[in-house]
Amino acid sequence: MASEESTQLVWMITGCASGFGRRFVPGILRRGDKVIATSRKVSSIETLPEEMSQQGFDAANNLRILELDLEWGTTKINQAVEEALSAFGRIDVLINNGGVGMKSLVEEADAQRFTRQFQINVFGHIDVTNAVLPHMRARKSGTIVVMGSRSTWRPELPAIGLYASSKAALTEGMLMYPYHDDKRIPEYDLLRSKALEGAAALNGKQPGDPVKGVEVILDVVRGEGKAAGRKFPRYLPLGTNAAQAVKEKTDIMMEVLEEWKDVIGDVEYEQPDGTKMWYS
Repeated sequence: MASEESTQLVWMITGCASGFGRRFVPGILRRGDKVIATSRKVSSIETLPEEMSQQGFDAANNLRILELDLEWGTTKINQAVEEALSAFGRIDVLINNGGVGMKSLVEEADAQRFTRQFQINVFGHIDVTNAVLPHMRARKSGTIVVMGSRSTWRPELPAIGLYASSKAALTEGMLMYPYHDDKRIPEYDLLRSKALEGAAALNGKQPGDPVKGVEVILDVVRGEGKAAGRKFPRYLPLGTNAAQAVKEKTDIMMEVLEEWKDVIGDVEYEQPDGTKMWYS
């Protein structure tokens, strides 16, 4: 929940070089809050204070930038979080936004590629979260936001298996790295090319407006605007395409549960009265 010390919240965001992370900054400042914007290379966000000042925000007092690489490891990430805490004295909201999407067919990906994907999208954020949580717990106040992905509901799509599995691991803007050409399996050439062509065709034409998405998330965290009077959601799919992906997957699961319910409920221990323990 939001801090009771002040209606002005202090937000820390990972991955502010582009995408959602970059868009969160003006949205937060517009609401009168403070921001600690981080990126794996501080050079990628060094112009943020000037940009925000030019937009009329008090960046000198309400914005700090910080280098934080999710591949650093626990010790160095802990140090970065301590530096972030010293900026404004506390962190009310942590947005785990930074990440990378490695496009690869699962069979063509080696363990090293899986490891790097998970280090950035999962373990790095675990380190950041674990570094922030003790301070929130001491103050008995704080909110953690995890930026998920529609891909976790459609992991069967070609070339997104690594990314989808990493986002699912964490939750239950994406930086696009170059597609690796080594160890390609010829039988997948057509599938791979169609998948990449499809992704390229969608680039810049996605139906979702990230600015609107950012504003909804800010409303939810602050309990105002479109979120006023609503319960804090455990999950919140944003966009009709995300909602459709969730519906399709849940429909499939419900169909399986109904069709196979006699089998599903026939594997538990029987009770003395002959009934099953759980499902029937």
